[in-house]
Amino acid sequence: MTDAFIIGAAMIPMGKHRTSSYPGLAIPAVLGALASAGLTAQDVQSVVCGHSFGGMLVGQRVVKDLGIGGVPVVNMENACSGGAGALNAAWKDVTDGRYDIVLVLGVEKLSQFGGGTIPLVEEDPEVRCGMVMPALYAMRARRFLHERDAAAEDLAAVAVKSRRHGANNAFAQYRSEVTVEQVLQSRPIADPLTLLMCCPTSDGAAAVLVVSDTIRRRLARPAVRIRGSVLHSGQVAWGFRNMLRPEITVESAREAYELAGVEAEDLDVIELHDAFTIAELVYYEALGLCAPGDATRLIREGRTTYGGDVVVNPSGGLLSKGHPVGASGVAQAVEIYWQLTGQAGRRQVENAKLALSHVTGGGISGMDHGVCTIHVYESAPA
Repeated sequence: MTDAFIIGAAMIPMGKHRTSSYPGLAIPAVLGALASAGLTAQDVQSVVCGHSFGGMLVGQRVVKDLGIGGVPVVNMENACSGGAGALNAAWKDVTDGRYDIVLVLGVEKLSQFGGGTIPLVEEDPEVRCGMVMPALYAMRARRFLHERDAAAEDLAAVAVKSRRHGANNAFAQYRSEVTVEQVLQSRPIADPLTLLMCCPTSDGAAAVLVVSDTIRRRLARPAVRIRGSVLHSGQVAWGFRNMLRPEITVESAREAYELAGVEAEDLDVIELHDAFTIAELVYYEALGLCAPGDATRLIREGRTTYGGDVVVNPSGGLLSKGHPVGASGVAQAVEIYWQLTGQAGRRQVENAKLALSHVTGGGISGMDHGVCTIHVYESAPA
């Protein structure tokens, strides 16, 4: 295997872009990534496009307007992990020596549904019973409050941290800080979760260029090495399961650390799947940032923000940046690229060298999640 590097990255501001098409959202991000990498559309040898609700041939619809033709275009639908799965596929193609330059893009337009929760597959028996994502995470939150030394204020503190980070991100959907009291007093969604404990549905797009070491050396641009990439599907288990130990994330993290040759305590930056505030606390434990039961200590002591052990979601995460589902995994990679190349501006993590991104996807009966994708990155010389 050869090494794979990100040498260009860009995204558009997340939000409600009701008049934009999927190509209209994606093309500015792709052009920005190409310019960042010092490449043209004609240099691209392969394209992988992550999305969930864009319909047929999203990637082809995007690249035709860029003048890219004749190259392989693969569309990846993997729920919230679509964009992260696209990055995993590009990493494999480059490390296996198939291509030297792969364009990875993620794009989603959730405003097409007019609001509410994201639509799930109605043939699923739990979905038919009302198991939408806010309900699932509310159950996890209720269990967390029961089993851990935790209170609703701890759930709110995650949103406060994310909004504080997002206030420094020009691409975030929400850029205003909030207080614990404001979070707790916001509209109830699914007890104990309130509106500000839930990520917004969003429209958005992000893109990165994944290249071989030969191309990296030739272009001499700021680069980030993808040190390891793991994609897992969920294990089937009917009946009782521990809602506070998401095994798909636990096992994916274990494999990713082993593949990359690192430990959780080595990380400087993490972008994780905080679709709801309870998710961030659960993933602290699942990713090995602390022992089971210690997640509240991390958030209370400020150990997952600037000046702490590791900065979690410096972008503001899904709670502030927004969650355009299929694009979110690529947007995480863009933030990591900016952090590890010193281009994150006011939210720059000092001396960031090693980072991880994590995203899960899908609600399916009998599974913890349908898919989980984790990447480990390190800064690399130009």
